[in-house]
Amino acid sequence: MSTPDSQPVMSPARIRAGFAVLLLSMLLAMLDNTVVGTAMPTIVGELGGLRQLSWVVTAYTLTTAASTPIWGKLGDLYGRKTVHLSAIGIFTVASVACGFAADMGQLIAFRAVQGIGAGGLTVGALSLIGVLVSPKERGRYQGMMASTMAAGQIGGPLFGGAVTSLLGWRWNFYLNLPLGLIVLAATAFVLVVPSMPRRRVQLDFGGALLLTVAITALLLLTGGTGDQALLPAPVFAAVTVIALAGFVLVERRSQEPVLPLRLFTYRNIPLTTAIMFVVGVISFGMITFVPLFQQNVQGASASGSGTLLLPMTLAVVVASQVAGRVASRTGRYRVFPIAGTLCMAAGSAVLTMLDAATPVWVISGALVLAGLGLGFSTQTTTLIAQNTVPVSEIGVATANTTMFRTIGGAIGTSVFGALLTAGMTGQPAVNGLVTGERHIFIVAAIVSVLAFVAAWGLRELPAQREESPATASVAMAR
Repeated sequence: MSTPDSQPVMSPARIRAGFAVLLLSMLLAMLDNTVVGTAMPTIVGELGGLRQLSWVVTAYTLTTAASTPIWGKLGDLYGRKTVHLSAIGIFTVASVACGFAADMGQLIAFRAVQGIGAGGLTVGALSLIGVLVSPKERGRYQGMMASTMAAGQIGGPLFGGAVTSLLGWRWNFYLNLPLGLIVLAATAFVLVVPSMPRRRVQLDFGGALLLTVAITALLLLTGGTGDQALLPAPVFAAVTVIALAGFVLVERRSQEPVLPLRLFTYRNIPLTTAIMFVVGVISFGMITFVPLFQQNVQGASASGSGTLLLPMTLAVVVASQVAGRVASRTGRYRVFPIAGTLCMAAGSAVLTMLDAATPVWVISGALVLAGLGLGFSTQTTTLIAQNTVPVSEIGVATANTTMFRTIGGAIGTSVFGALLTAGMTGQPAVNGLVTGERHIFIVAAIVSVLAFVAAWGLRELPAQREESPATASVAMAR
C-alpha cells in the first residue's frame, strides 16, 4: 500500500468535512453500544425476559468485537469507503429490525446483526482517518475521535433514557433510520477518499470464526443464556478451550492473522491488553447496571437515571484530554494507567455499599471517580501499546487493545448479569437487586485492583521509528 506521505493533498475544508462524516459514523456506533442501558427496564416490562437482559448488550458487543478485524481486511481488499458504506447499510437495517422486535429473542438476534454493522463503522472511521490526514495531524484528529467515542458510549444511556421517556424504547432504534440515511448519503457524496493501490490479502476467516466461537462459549459459560441453559457448563468450557487452541494453531500458520501472536512477546502488550479488558468491564458495568439500580430500586425515571451518568461522561472527556496533553508535553504517561485503575477501583468500592437510601450525590461521586479512571487509562494505555511496537505493527497493536476492550465489555456484562440473577434468587425483587448490584461492584473493584497491579509493570518507552529487520528482531525481546 502507498504510504500516507504519498497521498494526494486535499484542502483543509474537504478534510474537515470528511472527518465530520466519520465522527457521525462513530457516534452512531458508540451510542447504540449503550443506548439500551436506561431503556432495559421498559424493554423487559414489554417483552419479558429479565434473565436475558444482559444479552441485549452482550450480543452487540460480541459481534462488534468479532467482526472488527474482518471489516479491516475487507477495506484493504475492496476499498475503505465502499466497505464503510456497506457497514452503514447493515447497521441501519438492523436498527429498524430491532425496533420491530416482538420478543426478547428477536431483539437479541437483531442486536447481534446491528453489532456486525457497528464493527464496520468503528474500524472504518478509524482507518479512514489515516487516509484523510497527514501523519503529523493524525494525533489531533484521533484525539477528537476518542472524545466522540467516550461521549457517545457514556452519553448513550442519557440519550436512551430521554427517548424512552418521550417516545418509547423502540424509537431508540427507529431514529437510526434517518440518522443512518444521512450518514450514508454524507459518506457517499461528502467523504472524498484519495485513490490508493489495494493490497491483496488472504482473509483470516478461520481465525475470526474460532475466536468468535471461543468468546461466545465463554460468555455462555460465565453468564448463561437466561431461563434455560442450552448445554451443561462443562460443555461450554470444553468448547472454549478447544476453540482457543484451534485459534492459536490457525494464527501461527496464517499469513494475515486476525490477532498476530507475536505481539504478546513484547512485555507491555499483555499488560495493556489486561488493562483495556478491565476498562471494558468497568465502563459497560457502570453504564448498564447503575441506571438499572436507580430505576428498579430507587424509583428513578429512565431519563433521570440516564442524567446521572452525565458527570461520568464529563469526567471521561476531561481526564482523557488532560492525560493526552500532559503525555504529549512531557513524554511521561505511565502514571495515568496507574492513577486511572486506582480511580476505577475506588469508584467501584463506593458502589459496593449501594442500597435504596444511598444519596444521589454518593452515586454521582462514585461515577465521577470511575469516569476519571476510564479517561486516564484508555488513551494512555493505547499510546503505551503503540509506543511498544515497531511502526509497522502499530495498527495491529491498536486493534488488539480496542478488541479486548470490547470483549471485556461483553464478558463483563454477561458475568454481571449472572451475578444480578444469582442475587435475586430466593429474595424479594428489591432486596435481590440490591444484593446482586453489590456483588457486581465487588467484582468490579477486584478486577480494577488487578489492573492497578498490572499498570505498575508497564515500561515507559518512546515511540519507535521505522527500523531494519535486525533492529526489529532485537525489539521483539522487549
